[in-house]
Amino acid sequence: MNATENRVRIIETKVLSDDWYVLKKTTFDYLRRDNVWQRQSRETYDRGNGATILLFNRERHTVVLTRQFRFPAFVNGHDGMLIEAAAGLLDDASPEERIRAEVEEETGYRIQHVEKVFEAFMSPGSVTEKLFFFIADYDAELRIGKGGGLKDEGEDIEVLELPLTKALQLIQEGIIVDGKTIMLLQHVALRLGN
Repeated sequence: MNATENRVRIIETKVLSDDWYVLKKTTFDYLRRDNVWQRQSRETYDRGNGATILLFNRERHTVVLTRQFRFPAFVNGHDGMLIEAAAGLLDDASPEERIRAEVEEETGYRIQHVEKVFEAFMSPGSVTEKLFFFIADYDAELRIGKGGGLKDEGEDIEVLELPLTKALQLIQEGIIVDGKTIMLLQHVALRLGN
């Protein structure tokens, strides 16, 4: 039993959309810290859990990132072309299995050893997704394909190799604006003492 299980009583759950992923509206009672029950209603978007990875070359201090079009960013005033760490939904695989397949599909690198560095909820106010964050070493010998994603899934991914210092500068300049990517880049920079 988790710590808040006795403080939440589900009253009603309605499915609002079950198209791409599942959007639900749930009404529940929540026992506040002052011991008063309060009725609340929240919408949750369930797309499953995911994994993300930053490929890092320790000798050259370079990283491999991707650039692809993201429609939600586009409709929020961005040009939609986001620079990101490779990522994907788990789709019933373990985080380690899924991220190895995803990084190969997106970047063309076949990575064997991955290191899990942390887990995080990226938008816990509305999205149920938990992301598993990984880093892995890479070098030119591990590149077995050109990457680019799967065309039949609408992916058109450009693979970028950048010095870590340049990637960190792109965060400062507002060019890298993807949260998971910023977290991974800063994690590696902190490990290096930058």
